[in-house]
Amino acid sequence: MFAEASLSIWGWGGLGVVLFLISFGPFAIFYLAFYILCFIGGGFVVLLLFGKTHSEKHLERCEHSYLPSTQTAILKVSEEMKSESKPIKIDRRLTGANIIDEPLQQVIQFALRDYIQYWYYTLSDDETFLLEIRQTVQNALVQFSTRSKEVDWQPYFTTRLVDDFATHLRVFRKAQERLNEREDPKQRDDPEELLDSFFEAEVEMERNICRDMVCMSRKDEEGYLRDLCEVLLYLLLPSGDFHNKNMRYFLREVLARGVLLPLINQLSDPDYINQFVIWMIRDPSCNYEAFMNILKLTDKPPELESVKDRVLEELQHLRSLDTGADDINIIKNQINSLLFVKKVCETRIQRLQSGKEVDALKLAANFGKLCVIPLEHILVHNIALQFFMDYMQHMGGQAVLFFWLTVEGYRVTAQQQLEVLQSSQRDGKKQSSQTTKGLLRAAAVGVYDQYLSEKASPRVEVDEASITRLAQKLSKEDPTPEIFDEIQRKVYDMMLKDERYYPSFRQHPLYVRMLAELDMLKEPSFRGSDDGDGESFNGSPTGSINLSLDDLSSGSVDESAQLHAFISDTGVCNDHGKTYALYTVTVIRKNSDGSEDIWKTYRRYSDFHDFHMRITEQFESLGPILKLPGKKTFNNMDREFLEKRKKDLNSYLQLLLNPEMVKACPMLIPYVYDFLENKAYSKGKGDFARKVPPLIQKSDIDPEHCRVSAQLDDNVDDNIPLRVMLLLMDEVFDLKERNQWLRRNIKNLLQQLIKATYGDTINRKIVDHVEYMTSPEQVSDYVKRFRDSYWPNGILAETPPRRDKSLRMRTRVAAKTTLLGIMPDELKHIIGADTTRKGILRVFDMFQHQSLNRRLVYVFLEGFLETLFPQYKFSDLFVKLHSRSPRVLKYSQKLRSLHKR
Repeated sequence: MFAEASLSIWGWGGLGVVLFLISFGPFAIFYLAFYILCFIGGGFVVLLLFGKTHSEKHLERCEHSYLPSTQTAILKVSEEMKSESKPIKIDRRLTGANIIDEPLQQVIQFALRDYIQYWYYTLSDDETFLLEIRQTVQNALVQFSTRSKEVDWQPYFTTRLVDDFATHLRVFRKAQERLNEREDPKQRDDPEELLDSFFEAEVEMERNICRDMVCMSRKDEEGYLRDLCEVLLYLLLPSGDFHNKNMRYFLREVLARGVLLPLINQLSDPDYINQFVIWMIRDPSCNYEAFMNILKLTDKPPELESVKDRVLEELQHLRSLDTGADDINIIKNQINSLLFVKKVCETRIQRLQSGKEVDALKLAANFGKLCVIPLEHILVHNIALQFFMDYMQHMGGQAVLFFWLTVEGYRVTAQQQLEVLQSSQRDGKKQSSQTTKGLLRAAAVGVYDQYLSEKASPRVEVDEASITRLAQKLSKEDPTPEIFDEIQRKVYDMMLKDERYYPSFRQHPLYVRMLAELDMLKEPSFRGSDDGDGESFNGSPTGSINLSLDDLSSGSVDESAQLHAFISDTGVCNDHGKTYALYTVTVIRKNSDGSEDIWKTYRRYSDFHDFHMRITEQFESLGPILKLPGKKTFNNMDREFLEKRKKDLNSYLQLLLNPEMVKACPMLIPYVYDFLENKAYSKGKGDFARKVPPLIQKSDIDPEHCRVSAQLDDNVDDNIPLRVMLLLMDEVFDLKERNQWLRRNIKNLLQQLIKATYGDTINRKIVDHVEYMTSPEQVSDYVKRFRDSYWPNGILAETPPRRDKSLRMRTRVAAKTTLLGIMPDELKHIIGADTTRKGILRVFDMFQHQSLNRRLVYVFLEGFLETLFPQYKFSDLFVKLHSRSPRVLKYSQKLRSLHKR
C-alpha cells in the first residue's frame, strides 16, 4: 500500500516535471531556483532594516537611562556649537582722524561687498566670517596708520621720491643713447630693443638688482606681489590671524590680485598717464605754437595720421554748416587753419615714410639767411657764450677766448679793490695800499704768465711789441684795471675778424644750435652789415640785449649823463595781507648840458634781487664783485634790520654806479636806467629764474653708474630738497653736457643761492608743500578720490574698454602739446629753448612704455616700504627678490671674468 502510494507520488511528480519542462523549456528549473533565492534574500534584507531601525531607537532610549554619561568637554563643545554666536564688536576708528576714517570705512565696506560677499552668501548665511575679515582688515589699517604717524615723510617725498624718478630717467636716457649708437635703424626704433637696453643699464647701475622679470612677466609679477603681500601681512596682522593659513592666503590673494595688480596696471598704462597729464594741467588755452612744434618734431606716423583724420572730420563738419554772411569769414579762417595743419601732417608723414627725414638744425641751416648775433653780445650771454666756447675749443682757440674773459674778470676785480681802498681812506680807516696793490700785481702777473709769457701753453698770439710793453708796465708801474686793455682789444679784433673764429662760427652747425637754444630760428631778423661793425639783432630771448650801443648813442639814453642814486627812506607796506618793506630810491641825473633831473622811485627787496640776477647772468664778471645783501626769513620787518639793509643796498648802488664800473660794462647802462626809472619795475627773470639757476654736479662722480642723489655735495648740509630738485632739472635737461668752464662759473652762483637765506625760503616752501600733501585733509581727499574712482555712486566701476588707437594717438599729441605749452619762458632763457623741448619730450617718451612705467611704480612702492619699515631691512628683501633675474647672473659672471683678467 505504501509502495503504491510512493509510486503514485513519484509518478505524479515525474509527470509534473515532464509537463513543466515541456511547457517552460529545459532552463525553467534554473529560473525557478533564482526566483526562490531572490525571495529568501529579500526577506533577509527587510528583516535587517527593520531590526536596525528598532535597535537604534532602543539604544537611544537606553542611552539616557542605562549607559554612563559622556565626557564634560564634549558636552561643552556641543553646547557652544548649538548656542548662538555672540556679535563681534567692531571699533570704527582707524587713523584717529574722523575726516579720514569715514571714507576709509566706505572703501572697506564696498570692497567686502564686491569682492567677498557676492560669493560667500552662496555658501553660508553666517555673518561671523565676514565680521572677522573686516576686523582683520581694520587691525591691519590701524597698524599701518600708527606706523605712518611715526615716520618723517619729508625726506621721502623731497629726496627719495625725486631721486628714484631722476635715476629712472637717467637709465632711460642711457638706454636711448645706446640705441642711437646702433647702425640698424630698425633696432633703434624697436621697443623691445629699448627694454633690453634699459634693463641692462639698470643692472649696471644697481649691480645686484634687475626688475625685468617683475615688469615683463605676468607670472613673475604675481609671484612677487604674493611674496610682498605676505611680508606685509606678517608685519600688520596679529599673530593669530597671520598663522591662520586660510585667512592669510585669502587676504594675500585679495590684496595682491584684487587691489595691487589692477592698481599697478592702471598707473602704468601710458594712455592713462597721458589723460592724467591733460587733466592735471587743465589749461583751457590751446598753445598753437607748441602744437605745431609737436607735429614738426614727432617721429611717430600714427600720431600724425590720427591728427590728420581728426582734421578731415572737422573740415567735413565745417563745410556742411549752413552759415550766414556774418559767420562765413570765421568759417573760412578755421578751414584755412585746418588745411594748413593737414598739409603739415601729410608732409611730415611723407618724410618719415620715405626715410628722407633730416635733422631740424641742418634744415634750418640751409633755410635762408640766419639771424646775426654780434660777437660782443655773444661774449656776455650765457647760452650763446657756451656754444662759442665749444667752437673755439674745437678750433684750438680756447686760450684766446679764455684770455679775454679772464681780463674782464681782472678788470672788474681791480676796480672793486681800488674802490674799496679809496673808500677806506676817505673814511679814515687804516688799510694798507701796498697790500691791495700787491694782490693786484700778483693777479696781473698770473694772467700774464698763463697766457702771454714764453712759458704759457698755449700762448695767445699777439704782437711781441705789445707783450713787451705790458711786461715793462708790470715790472715798473702799479697795476691798474686798464693794464691789459691794449692787448684785450687786439684779442677781440682777432676773434672778430680772423676767419678761423667768429666769421667761421657763423657758418658752423654750433651757431645754428645756438640760435635754436635762443629760440631764434623761427623768425630771423637782422640788420646792419655782415662785417661785424655795428651788428645787432632783434628779439633776444632774454629781453636783455635788444638795446645795442647804437641805441645808446642815438639819443634814447644819454650815455654821457652822470647818474647818482641812494635810498632816502624805508617803509613797511601791507597789501592784501602781505607785509613787505618798500625802499624810496632818489635818483639824480646830471646831463651833459649842466641840467639835473631828480625823481624818486620805489623798489622792494625782491626787485633788487631780480635786477641783480639779471645783470650777473648777462655779465658774469660782476658776480664776484656785486654782493647783494642776503634775504632774512624771520624778523625781517624789524626797524634795526631795515636800517642795516638800507645801508647795504646803498653800498650796492654806489658800487653799481661807479664810473669805472659803467666804463668797464657799457652794456650795463640800459639795465640800470630801466631799474631806476620812475615806474613799476617789471621783473625780467621772474620767480622761477631768480630761484633756480642751472645746476652743476660734482666732477668726481661718474654720472652713468650711480644714482642721482650720489652727486649731492657732502660738504653742504642744508637745503637737501632744493638741491635734489636741481639735480632732477639737471637730469631732465641733460645739463651736465654743457661747457665745464661755464658750469664752474654758474656753480659759484648756485652755492651762494644754497647757502643764502633766500635758498632756505625755497627749501621751506618745498617742505611746507610736503606737509600739506600729507595733512589729514589731503589724505582724506585722496581716499575719497580712490573711492569715487573705483566705486562711482557706490557701484563698482566696470573695466573700461581699451580705447581705439586713433584716440590714444591724439591723446599723446595733446599731452605733449600741453607739457610743452606750460614751460615758462624763463626756463627757456636759462637753459635754452631747444634743450627745454628735448628734455620735456624725453620725459614724455619715457612714460610711453608700460613695462618701464611698471618698473617706476615698483621703485616708488619699494622706497615707500623701506621708509615705512626702516627696521625690517626691506632693501635686503628686494635684493633677494630681484637678484633672480638672468641679467643679474650674467652681469655677475661678466664682473668675475673681468676680475680674473
